[in-house]
Amino acid sequence: MNRRDLLRTGTITTTGLGLGVLGASPAQAAPRKPLRVHTVLYDGVEEQDFAGPVEVLGIIADRFQVEQSFVTAGEPRTIRTMSGMDVAVRTPWSPRSADVIIVPGGGLGPGSAVDEQIRRGALPRALAAARRPGLIMASVCSGALLLSAAKITAGRPCTTHHAAKEDLAAQGGRVVEGRVVDDGGLITSGGVTSGLDLALWLIERLYGPEPALLAEKVLEYERRGTVWRAA
Repeated sequence: MNRRDLLRTGTITTTGLGLGVLGASPAQAAPRKPLRVHTVLYDGVEEQDFAGPVEVLGIIADRFQVEQSFVTAGEPRTIRTMSGMDVAVRTPWSPRSADVIIVPGGGLGPGSAVDEQIRRGALPRALAAARRPGLIMASVCSGALLLSAAKITAGRPCTTHHAAKEDLAAQGGRVVEGRVVDDGGLITSGGVTSGLDLALWLIERLYGPEPALLAEKVLEYERRGTVWRAA
């Protein structure tokens, strides 16, 4: 039995947490249309940065109609991750058909994958052009520096890996100390494993605490740190 089946059959519930069986209240009902999540990949991307959110959101995908796709700036192609694994990206760059765009990190400093993407400029330009009302743009770890290069974090509350916070602040981001920082259409998170916390927070924000708690239980992972949310 896979993890989605655990939710579908009710084998795992939040009863032990005093929350009963998973179900959306009227105030937290699932959207009528699917939630379309595009995760941006590029050569040298850090595996955990994108695998964490994909795994978390995959747990609730069937129940809440979450559609996930890998995308890359430009034409679909095969990208090679930081550890040398090849991932086929089949979905064209199409931010108008996304509700959430997640930008994972890819190392830090000169010579890193993130530094290379900033130097080339195509991905930051694509991210900048993707901005529109209603679209949530999110980042994990040094992915925030790609959003910064796209001028998306300028003047806004944000965070990144602890080793990159000074760079993010120097580029105009208002760095705060939450593990996840939610500024409405911009959600950033700290280093590497914080992608799990980002996705769990996204579930809670969109669907309520019960699905998020249940996803934690399936993963056997407890969220860490504080979610800083703009008033």
